[in-house]
Order: sequence, then C-alpha cells, then structure tokens
Amino acid sequence: MTVLIAFLANILVAIAKTIAAFLTSSASMVAEAAHSWADAGNEIFLLIADRQGGRKKDERHPLGYGRSAFVWSLIAAFGIFTAGAIVSIMHGIQELASDEPVEDPMIAYIVLGIAFVLEGASFTQALIRSRRLARERRTSTWDFVLQTSDTTLRAVFFEDAAALIGLILAGGSIALHQITGEAVWDAVGSILVGILLAIVAVVLIGRNLAFIVGTSPAPELRSRVGRALLEASAIERVTYLHIEYVGPNRLFIVAEIDLAGDEREHDVARRLREVERQIEAHPVVETVVLSLSVDDEPSLEFAASFATRPELK
Repeated sequence: MTVLIAFLANILVAIAKTIAAFLTSSASMVAEAAHSWADAGNEIFLLIADRQGGRKKDERHPLGYGRSAFVWSLIAAFGIFTAGAIVSIMHGIQELASDEPVEDPMIAYIVLGIAFVLEGASFTQALIRSRRLARERRTSTWDFVLQTSDTTLRAVFFEDAAALIGLILAGGSIALHQITGEAVWDAVGSILVGILLAIVAVVLIGRNLAFIVGTSPAPELRSRVGRALLEASAIERVTYLHIEYVGPNRLFIVAEIDLAGDEREHDVARRLREVERQIEAHPVVETVVLSLSVDDEPSLEFAASFATRPELK
C-alpha cells in the first residue's frame, strides 16, 4: 500500500511539473519533472519487487524468491541515478549560460506547493510505518530505515524525503532568480536537485547490494533469534548460529543445538524435524536447518537485554 500511494502521488506530481516546466521554461522545474517521472517509473519496479519477492519457495528455489526483491529495488535505484540525477545535472549545466528568464513563476510556485502536499502525504505514510516498526525494535527511525531488509519501504522513504527537499531547492532557486534577476540560480537549482538524487541513489544501491551479496545481521537480531531458539522446550543450548537474509523480512537459519534428554538416534532425528517445523512456522523464517552439537562445544551466549523483544524481523 505504501508503494502504491507513492506511485499515484508521483504520477500526478510528474504531470503537473511537466506542464509547469513547459509554461515557465524553468530549468529547476525541468529537473523536478524528470525527478517525478523517474520516481513514478521506479515505483513500478518496487511493485514488481514486492510481487516477485513474495513468491513461495519451490524445488528450484528452496530458499524462496525473496532476494529478487533486492534485485528489482537495485534496478529502481539505478533508475533514480540515470533518469533523475544525470538528466537534472546535465540540464542544469546546459542552462548555466542561459539568460532566459522564468516565465510566470507563480505557476511554478503553485505546482510546487501542490506537489509538496502530495509528496508530503506519501512520505507521512512511510514515516508512520517506519516509526512504528522502529519502536517495536527499540531503535531510532533513521537506523531502522537504513538497516531494515524491507527494501521497498526504505526506497519509498528516501525517495519521498528527497522529493520534499528537491521541491524546496527548486522553489528557492526560482525565488533567487526572481530576486536577483540572474538566470544562473535556476540552473543551479537543477544541478542541486540532481546531486540530491545522486546521493539517494548511491545509498539505495549500496544497501541493496549489501543484501544481495549477503550482510551480517544486526547483533540485536542475532540475540533475538538465539533467545527464541532457547525458549523452545526441546532445546537445551545452542553452540552455533548462522543467520542470513533471503528476502525482505525473510531469514535462513542454521544452528547446532543440544536437545534436552538423551534419546535414541531415531527419536532424536524425529524431534529435530519437529523443532524445525515449529521454528519455520514463524512468519519471518523461510528455512531453518538444525544439527546436533558436540558435547565439548561451548554454548553461545545471547544478550539478555534483547530478551524482551520477540520480533525476529
């Protein structure tokens, strides 16, 4: 729903900015139009990411299709860089030597104001959701957005935040053009919008690459998973734990455990399978593989400060 709201907002804003850019001949408005069309196109990639990443695992993909969400989000981030950042910067550079005044700037201000309201509504949705999830994990909203495996939420959050900042830059550039009579300020606004988009694109590209290649989970997540394993009545201790993301909010867990009791090999194997099925019932666990610990292997310790946080996301 967050992505869909952002998509609809960007389409409306892109149309309005394109008309305003044509009527005003403003370089900053051209940059903003390119920005919004790029965002609208990227939302399509994010919708595909949600759809593809949610497919169930099968024989060919035993860990599911979750990583495809990171791939499609990576493509969307490259779209921001190419269709948004490069176009805006190049157009601004071309307009540096121009002395053509902005025609009827009031149109630009009206469109920018409407765009700010629409983009603000979309950003508010992403911010509310991010704050709620950050509170559940007892972390800051900023840290959550940067570290979360929910790649579409992060993309919408950053894109909408950049959109709001870009609108301020564009409006300020047009105002400076009016005040000083220097057309260079309008061109500078286009360049600044492009630089802003480039920064956002680099951040999103880096985060998606990290999840595609494989990134270590946060210590809090490792502690939550370890505590959750130890809370199972059949598990006495954990001596090895490996966790990796195989999609947004989807985990692959490998652990070596010591089962309570001293049963025969056949019964132990059956109990291991039962414990695996219980763990895989958790909505964020894609697959878990358990094996038995050796007697002389040391037990792992998990921070008690995270024991009150049952979520594994």
